[in-house]
Amino acid sequence: MIGIGLMSGTSLDGIDAALVHIEPLGTSYRLELMEFITQPFDAELAVEIRDALPPQAGTVASVARLHRSLGVAFARAARRVAGAMRVDYVASHGLTLFHDGAAHTTLQVGDPFAIRESLSASVCYDFRSADCALGGHGAPLVPYVDALLLGSPCEDRVALNIGGIANVTALGRQAHPHDVLGYDTGPGNMLIDAFVHDRSNGALAFDDGGALARAGTPDAALLARLLKDPYFERPAPKSAGREQFGAHVLLRHEAELARLSLEDGAATFTALTVESIARAIEGLQLDAPRVLVSGGGAHNRAILERLAERLPAMRVETTAFVGIDVDAKEAVAFALLGYETLRGRAANVPRITGASRAIPLGSIAPFELPELLARVEVECRSL
Repeated sequence: MIGIGLMSGTSLDGIDAALVHIEPLGTSYRLELMEFITQPFDAELAVEIRDALPPQAGTVASVARLHRSLGVAFARAARRVAGAMRVDYVASHGLTLFHDGAAHTTLQVGDPFAIRESLSASVCYDFRSADCALGGHGAPLVPYVDALLLGSPCEDRVALNIGGIANVTALGRQAHPHDVLGYDTGPGNMLIDAFVHDRSNGALAFDDGGALARAGTPDAALLARLLKDPYFERPAPKSAGREQFGAHVLLRHEAELARLSLEDGAATFTALTVESIARAIEGLQLDAPRVLVSGGGAHNRAILERLAERLPAMRVETTAFVGIDVDAKEAVAFALLGYETLRGRAANVPRITGASRAIPLGSIAPFELPELLARVEVECRSL
């Protein structure tokens, strides 16, 4: 089966699109990443997105227009990554416009029917609402895929994704997908990006490779105050987003940040990311696990170096160690979650999200759906 996974995360750097060959294999899958692209948002759409996100007060009309505009952009990314390939289905996470996991409320936008009409393929979408309907946070969902693809019978592992928000999955030896543990640890790149963008007056969008942080020194007093955020002590299940760690954090500490250089501010927020991740990993109580990092943070040398220093008994690698592209991982994960939707298999992990039970995720914008489901059944029957 040839599927496309589409993802736009909290870093707001564009749309990740992965063209994936998926083959059921026992209780897991064999995956081949055939093509991957990141399509940046054009300037007009980027402004439209930022105007709709907290702390701005978007209107219903602006949300509706953004839903349509993003659907067209997602369709364009899917079309680009597919090239001349005939695609069986698309799985689109969309873009999270609002998320309050504790209130079981989440909204992802990006019209799936625009994607369907562009590719003439069924589209799986709205993956988080089903979990929220059963009292869950609707996040994180990728730990289920982590267990299928990254677990090892020989060693404990931690899957660490560092996007705008960072999240961890504990993968003990022989971990079953519905028994793993994980949660959002707090900020990943989000506050680093916001500070760098703000301090450079928009000239820089992020700390490229962690160069600024590596040249700076964290402010110990500010770091200690940042680490007192109640989120870090909150027990799992828990999930985070822009609502917890958005640009308003900069405003809250405006006077303290004004005294710091660009480099020292970047170093301070990098240290916040590293320390909150390290504490979370230590709390998983695994046996000297291998930490497999993906997401944009996997390119930040300051994060990787300081995380390795902070966790000296653990081996910090990127997911390239197991043959998974660090940038494509989330998009690949949603391609696989889309296949699970078509199979009707439960793909949330209640002990992670807090839902009352495991259930199938996602809705389907159908295109020749009976034929597609029949082919899925044939593939799975041959296991």
